[in-house]
Amino acid sequence: MTLGDLIEATFLGLIEGLTEFIPVSSTGHLLLVGHFLGFESSGKTFEVLIQLGAILAILVVYSTRFVDVAIRLPTDPQARRFVIGIVVGFLPAAVIGVLAHGFIKRVLFETPALVCITLILGGVVLLIVDRLRLPQRHFDAMRLTPLMCFGIGCCQTVAMIPGVSRSGATIVGAMLMGVDKRAAAEFSFFLALPTMAGAFTYDLYKNWSVLSADDGLLILVGFVAAFCAAVLVVKTLLDFVARHGFAPFAYYRIAAGTLGLLGLWLIG
Repeated sequence: MTLGDLIEATFLGLIEGLTEFIPVSSTGHLLLVGHFLGFESSGKTFEVLIQLGAILAILVVYSTRFVDVAIRLPTDPQARRFVIGIVVGFLPAAVIGVLAHGFIKRVLFETPALVCITLILGGVVLLIVDRLRLPQRHFDAMRLTPLMCFGIGCCQTVAMIPGVSRSGATIVGAMLMGVDKRAAAEFSFFLALPTMAGAFTYDLYKNWSVLSADDGLLILVGFVAAFCAAVLVVKTLLDFVARHGFAPFAYYRIAAGTLGLLGLWLIG
């Protein structure tokens, strides 16, 4: 392992933290940037395991609210409904993730052109949904019904395809169900916790044997960088979305996907 490897891990960790909670696909960015940098992780574990830094950022920023929910859980039906909703929303991704894990890692993660195409298509979809005059009936991300959470969770499974974006899929699904933009973005934060924790745990279990000490150090460096960047995003994203909506992210996706295809054509 060289200093260059550590710099690349730091850079990729920053990309993970900056893109995990905005609808532009953090995994897609990591795979594309890693491809052009020539960065290769054992079993493609780095790209999944550094997401733990982003999870920690959510726990830190929302620590007061989560502690409050935990305290009220035994006596407050609303607190229990929130927890049940998150669990129900996580289940579709858990099932699909386990069943398709091998295909996702061996095929989808190894196809950078697919990432570029899904970035573009996802940008178009996000732009269309952002411009629709959708009825907004739900304004509190912690008060969605379990059935709505399950529907949003089903939308999240599309993000198993790299480039789609987990947050983008959940946000679009929530908005189509009448959730306002700010609450949709916040719910994507909450649903990320079990989803990303589950992906981390399962990927670590499947690839533990192929990891070396060098891999562990690179993952740690990426984790710290991802945490620092994600804290910044989580603290600022909701206000940005309330003012500007999701159109800026849609245009960015289309531009990034187009540049990625151009880079693949010119460089390979």
